[in-house]
Amino acid sequence: MLRTRIIAVAGMVALALAVPATASASPAYRHPHRPCAPVAAAGVGQDLGDGQTTATVYVHGLMIGTTTGSFTITGVVGSIASFTGPIDFSLPGGTLTAPVTGTLDTATGEFVSSSSSVSGYGVYAAVVGSLTFRGTENLATGAFTETISGRLCLTPRTR
Repeated sequence: MLRTRIIAVAGMVALALAVPATASASPAYRHPHRPCAPVAAAGVGQDLGDGQTTATVYVHGLMIGTTTGSFTITGVVGSIASFTGPIDFSLPGGTLTAPVTGTLDTATGEFVSSSSSVSGYGVYAAVVGSLTFRGTENLATGAFTETISGRLCLTPRTR
């Protein structure tokens, strides 16, 4: 019943990797040792049941990757289900994994989750940052939409 789409983690990572040069010019996201970028993406996905999800992530209307999630319910209080699990993001040149924790309102379909750590492989091996996912799932069909926000940086070793 875990209908979560924290799947867009990778979308944020792809955005950060695509924009570091632009982001380094922005004083709000400047860091003395690593280029960073704000994340603003959208996801459209499907809850497959048994804690499994899949989604497509977009930035400015362009598809940047796909995600899969595998979540476990950690508790329920009233209509609020808490969950945790990894989101794997597939992008050209590599993958990203973000462990998330969050909540799903089983009465309204609204969800929110966050990740404070991202690990990657391939060209994304040096990505770090934090992401927040907010959205709504249609509890009858399992379809969901979400927005993804946060900040992603490249570690100094990639410069």
